[in-house]
Formats: sequence, structure tokens, C-alpha cells
Amino acid sequence: MNRLLIIFSLFSFMHQAIGQVATYEKTITANDLSRHLHILASDSLEGRETGMSGQKKAAEYIKNHFQQLGLQAPVTTDNGQKSYFQKFILVKRSWGDVYLKVGKEKKVFLKDFYAYGDIKVPKEIKVPVIFGGYGINTSEYSDYRNKDLKGKAVIIFMGEPVRDGKSLVTGTSQASDWGNDWRKKASEARKLGAQEVFIIVGNNFNDYEARLNQLKSHIAQPYLSFSDKLRGGSALFISTKLAAEMLKTTEEELLAQKEEIAKAGNDYKPSFKSAKFSYKADVIESAVETENVLGLIEGTDKKDEVIILTAHYDHLGIEGGKTYYGADDDGSGTAALLEMAEAFALAKKNGQGPRRSILIMPVTAEEKGLMGSEFYTDHPVFPLNKTVADLNVDMIGRLDEDHANNENYVYIIGSDRLSTDLHTINENANKNGVQLDLDYKFNRFDDPNRFYYRSDHYNFAKNNIPVIFYFSGVHKDYHQPTDTVDKILFEKAAKITRLIFATAWELANREETIKVDGGKK
Repeated sequence: MNRLLIIFSLFSFMHQAIGQVATYEKTITANDLSRHLHILASDSLEGRETGMSGQKKAAEYIKNHFQQLGLQAPVTTDNGQKSYFQKFILVKRSWGDVYLKVGKEKKVFLKDFYAYGDIKVPKEIKVPVIFGGYGINTSEYSDYRNKDLKGKAVIIFMGEPVRDGKSLVTGTSQASDWGNDWRKKASEARKLGAQEVFIIVGNNFNDYEARLNQLKSHIAQPYLSFSDKLRGGSALFISTKLAAEMLKTTEEELLAQKEEIAKAGNDYKPSFKSAKFSYKADVIESAVETENVLGLIEGTDKKDEVIILTAHYDHLGIEGGKTYYGADDDGSGTAALLEMAEAFALAKKNGQGPRRSILIMPVTAEEKGLMGSEFYTDHPVFPLNKTVADLNVDMIGRLDEDHANNENYVYIIGSDRLSTDLHTINENANKNGVQLDLDYKFNRFDDPNRFYYRSDHYNFAKNNIPVIFYFSGVHKDYHQPTDTVDKILFEKAAKITRLIFATAWELANREETIKVDGGKK
């Protein structure tokens, strides 16, 4: 075959492939997204809270859609039957008797302090208190050199030490990933044997009080955890005033340590003595069953490799008599999955199904801490080493302030973190298709919002699986009862869904599997 004929054949193949994806992209419509979302975000689904009747109704709706399309049920149950549901048990934990004692004074929960995560201390215990600086532990910089944390309560600042405009952790002007991640700090302290972790909120009591008032109603609600493991990201949060009391010092002297740490670096040695301290955090527990919903479009010659499409179908339920509808968060992403399932199913019916398998997986319990996707990656139905990528859709139906006059955008997060191939494929799919403005603002390593870590794709990324998080940004109705269907921009959501479909199509049908090469640094 001469060179001209080879070029012509390649061109014909590419043209045919683009034509195929365009054919099925067109089946993804604003009207169909609207039809699904008017059910998912309806009054009858009661805000889809994890484990509650509304979430169960949503799961049934999704399962029925998969059945009607002819998607395979890939989950094998304990009795050997096939199911669309990957069920698991969570533990609902409600706060019981919770308090701190500093000296002889009893501190009140949700007034003097608050808590996050799996903290369970059913009987009052006495604990020595130490100051742990910023709670960072790396080879370049550590607050814990020559410190014994075992059995102690450690008090730490948020942020990181900076000298002459440079982080002592990174050695550059770029912030590290420690600064804004309290879970990372708490987990590290616990690995080193700390009994408890206290995070100082802000620089004065007003900072602490403002944050508490934002979170109080949420923290007071029962929370969910896995039944078989405690999560590392748990801590108690206190004001500078209370931290100073616990370390027998003043707020001024405590805050002055930020400058002292920056000057001394690894040579910093605190001289605080702790007050007598004890605490109790009793928890009342009950079991909650929930489920991810899985539908499979089996591939052809490369069917053992899997592309996973995720969105969380749970939301916040009913609080204070008000329904939190979650139309955008994440009804919009769930509706997108249902539309892509239909497009891939139609292609398969027409004899043009994907070479690699496509797993459509609306997940549960994202709002409770990314639990549905974590359960899947801990108990995968398909081997993680055969999972090519996860494309995750979370909030694609609204505008944020930065794009108030432009519907034609989507935030792309994580596309280049693990695979340059994935990043290029998504950009090409956009260029050859819907031509959205791809905004990478939240993909920065120093993004203060930390969106890369805040949706279900992250549990796949932690397992070295390339990901993309498609997102249209936060708006004033985020996590409010006013996140309703009437505010969704369905044409915008349809364009984003078509982009995701086109990217998944290329991932599923290209000859070579994308490389995991560490992406762009």
C-alpha cells in the first residue's frame, strides 16, 4: 500500500469515527435531561438523603432506566444473582454526651468547640496536651522532629510556615498541599500515635465563631461512617482563646509562634506547658444500608478494560422541614449519566458499541464524605488495574459568578494530573465537537477550594486511575433548599454531557490504552 493510500485510509477511518460519535452525541438532549431531572429533584424524592426513602426511590428509577436500555447488571450478590445494586452498610452516628474539661471548667460542644469525623470516646479520659505547630511532617520540614505524640492531644495551626515569601515545606513561593488540608494534618498526627487532634480556627474568637455558625446545624445532624473502619480525617476544632487556655498561655503569645516557627524552621522548640485536660465524646450508633447503582455496556475486543462514568445521586434530604432538592448538586450529573447510558446503549444496539466496556455508576453517599466511590474502589466489581479512567460529573447545570454572562464553559479538573493522553483526548473531543470554553482555574495545585479532592473522582485518582472532574462551579443555591430544577440551564448541561460522552467514546474505542505517565507537573 503506497503512502498516499495509507493517509487516505487513516483519514477515512478518523472521519468515520467522528461521524459515529456525532450521531450518538445528538441523542443527548436538553429535553431528556429535563425529563430525568424533574423526577430526581422532585418533592417525592425528598432530597435523596443517603439511606432514606428518597435515595431508595432514586436508585430504583436509575435501575429501571438501565433495565429498559438493556444494560447488564454487573454485581454478583451473595446468593449468586446478578444485580444493578452494590449494597453496603454504613453506621449512622449521632452525638451523645460530648464535652471538654480544661482545668475545672467544662467546655460546651457546639459553643466552645466542634468536631468532625469518627471521634468516639465513650468514657471521660485524661490526656496530656502538646503544641504541634502546623502539624506538618515531611522530609523537608517537620513539626514533629524529636516529638512523641503517642497518647497525647496535639494542638495545631492551619496553614504552613512561610519565610521571605517561600514555603518552608516546598522551598518555593508555591504553597504545599498541607496548608489547607486539615484532614491530612489530622491523619498524620494519628499515624504518629496522637490520641486526639485539635485544629485552631482563624486568628481570633470572631474567626472561630463565624465558622462555627456556618457549620453548626450541619454538625449537629447525625453523620455516617463505614462500619468496618474509622476514617483518618477526624478532629476537634477550637478558637485561639481555648487553645491558649489548654497550653497555659495567652492568645498573643500563641499567635506569635507563627513567626517563631517561620524563623526557626525545623529547629523550633515550643515551651508551652499544658493545663489539666480531659474529654468525652459519646456516640449513638445505628446501621444504614445504601447502594451504588451500576449498569454495564460490555465492550467487544477490549471488553476487559473499563471506563467508568460517575456522578453522585444522593443529596442532603430534609433538614428543618425544608427539602434540599439538589437539582444541580448532583441531579444534573446523574441525569447526564442516564443520557450517556442511552447513547452508548443505542450504539451497541446498532452494532457500533464500544470496544472497551463502559460502566455507568451513579454513586451514593458523596455528601457524607465520598463514601459510595470509596466503597467501590475498596470493593471493585472490575479490577482497578483494568480501569482506564473515571469521568466524573458533579454540578453542570448552572453558572458561577466568574461566568455570569457566559453559558459556554465548563471547569476541567484533574485531566492532566495522571495522564497527558487523557488531557489531550478531552481537549480534542471538545475542539471537534461542542467547543466549550475549558476553564482550568480549579485544576491548580494551590486551588484554595481544593475541588480536586472534593468529589468522587478523587477515590479513583488515589488509586492511580486517570480522572476528569466536569464542574460548572458553585452558586448561591449550593447546598440550599433553593437548588431547584427551574434554575437549571439544560442546553448548557447537554453540551457538557456531549463533551463527556465524546471523551468516553474515544477512550473506549482508540487502539492504545491511555498511558498513566504522571501527567503535567
